[in-house]
Amino acid sequence: MDNLLKTAALALDTAWADRDENLYVAGVLAHRLPAGMDLIVLPELFSTGFVTDSTVLTGIADSESHHPSVDAMRAMAADTNAAVCGSIAWMLADGRFVNRCLFVEPNGETTAYDKHHLFTLGQEAKVFTAGRREPPVVRFRGWNIAMAVCYDLRFPEWLRNRGARYDLLALPANWPQARAYAWEHLLIARAIENQAYVVGANRSGSDDNGRYDGLTHIYDYLGMPIDVPAGKEGHAVMATLSLKALTDARRGFPVLQGI
Repeated sequence: MDNLLKTAALALDTAWADRDENLYVAGVLAHRLPAGMDLIVLPELFSTGFVTDSTVLTGIADSESHHPSVDAMRAMAADTNAAVCGSIAWMLADGRFVNRCLFVEPNGETTAYDKHHLFTLGQEAKVFTAGRREPPVVRFRGWNIAMAVCYDLRFPEWLRNRGARYDLLALPANWPQARAYAWEHLLIARAIENQAYVVGANRSGSDDNGRYDGLTHIYDYLGMPIDVPAGKEGHAVMATLSLKALTDARRGFPVLQGI
């Protein structure tokens, strides 16, 4: 018997530093997805945009005492009965900021990962602090799901699937079209070398760093694109993932035994 995971990746046109607008749009688009989704992946910093001004971030980042983005993700997960994964700006107790990826289950249980590889060319390292914990793996509906964020994709050792620890890698991103060739081929490479599904949820629209449209993808364990558009607006892609197909492929070609 197969274990299917209905997955969607939302390509949000993120408004810079407008948390209320972004949370509203994310909620609307998530609720437009077909019923029965299991996993919804949102882009990097989906509630704020790629803000690298600490003064601005102080007013819009989530924190232990004020967490509207987390609350919105929990409401979305509960309403859709799907896990929701995406990254947000988080202010630590000492005033530092991290780019925090969250995996929120329908029951509210939440797993966090702080982005390790900061994009220095985009000034990210000037305001955000790098996380040190390796990408965690969440057990959800019989699947092992890992998460990382955007620039982490360029570092294969960081995402190495030792012991076949994960079946799917969720990757929220803010990756511009100027580097689309690298983005797509790195997603494919991570899928092939780790024999895992890869969901790259990239933002859409544009900002000062460029345009982003058309770069949200889902690849299977062979590196083949398997996503289809979700809805007429083109705001998302979907795919139904098969755990049986993945398991059979790993048994037939056991490359993960070598890492």
